[in-house]
Amino acid sequence: MRSILRSLVKRPLNLLGLDLVRYHPRYSMGEYAYVSSFGIKTVIDAGAHSGEFAQMITRMMPEAAIYSFEPLADVFQDLQKAMKGVPDFRAFNCALGDHDETTEIYRSNFSQSSSLLPMAQLHKEAFPDSEKQTLHKVHVKRLDDVLNEFALEPEIMLKIDVQGYEERVIAGAIEIIKMSKAIIIEVSFLELYEGQPLFDKVFEILNRKGFAYRGNLYQIIDPRNGVPLQADALFVRR
Repeated sequence: MRSILRSLVKRPLNLLGLDLVRYHPRYSMGEYAYVSSFGIKTVIDAGAHSGEFAQMITRMMPEAAIYSFEPLADVFQDLQKAMKGVPDFRAFNCALGDHDETTEIYRSNFSQSSSLLPMAQLHKEAFPDSEKQTLHKVHVKRLDDVLNEFALEPEIMLKIDVQGYEERVIAGAIEIIKMSKAIIIEVSFLELYEGQPLFDKVFEILNRKGFAYRGNLYQIIDPRNGVPLQADALFVRR
């Protein structure tokens, strides 16, 4: 019955070129207020989407320089529009990984679920609105290489929201991570993308690099049974 009602609601919107998607009030200044105490001067936003995180950071830390990365061309345009006029903002239309290449991204009809990795069955079952995918070519670069020419002012905070590609982004950001004071990284507790590292693996990697886990700032659950699936985990340099 729920799927029938969803179809009835979505059909007229789809005819107008619109869609009905899940709303997550993810970036709340209340939940993220703690990071404002770190004295952050540079924010690196890997997986910026249309600027939701960057806009919150601009309100919270108006003097911080922001470097945002978004691979989807149309979403990148939305990011640029959302951040137009913001001082010390730079945007890069590429994905991030452990080496330079041109590859294909699985573009979900719920664009925030797009990934360089195939979507796992659990993701499709928990969030059927994001199941439909198309392939698009994107450029992948190493974060260290892209930002090597910039003089990044400490303290630095790195935010990684890359739908299962976390380990490869970290591998391409060795020098940036050495300079970072805090990392906000989307982690999964169950496999939502094929071959992705889960929380334990990400924790192990960042712990070896000198970061302590300080809890979750936001969490997504399976709407069918309430099982935690993902979270924005905060790691702070020890």
